[in-house]
Amino acid sequence: MFTHRTRTILAHLLLGVGAACVLATGADHLYEYAATGFSSIPTIGTLFLLNFIAATIVGAGLLLPLRRIAARLADLVRTLLALSGIGIAASSLIALWISESSSLFGFTDYGFRTTIVVAIVAESTAILALTAHLALSGARTLIPRTQPRTQ
Repeated sequence: MFTHRTRTILAHLLLGVGAACVLATGADHLYEYAATGFSSIPTIGTLFLLNFIAATIVGAGLLLPLRRIAARLADLVRTLLALSGIGIAASSLIALWISESSSLFGFTDYGFRTTIVVAIVAESTAILALTAHLALSGARTLIPRTQPRTQ
């Protein structure tokens, strides 16, 4: 359906979008942590800070020119970073849903204020963009395949 060049360009574009959304997720969590007082909430405050740190590392890592840094490991590292970004976004969405519908570590959140809407959009887009990137880039499995021996 797509030419190789088109797939490559689209995969790179989706990688950039996914990375930006992972970074936005981290920024949103930092804002909630620092500006709205989440830093004072036991467990939740720490989780928001850790989310910011992880999202910043993964988002920045997705934007690095990995082929120039470590050509042999670039595809594997990028795949692991994309999967990590998907994991951060998905776990954030699940935690938000739990905190909105019941209680998460004794914390319950109510309503869809702007920061929550931003988080939902960024996290959902990160999941979709990074998943599509992996599909278009032909991401290999993490376990190397063995080639059958020919005689």
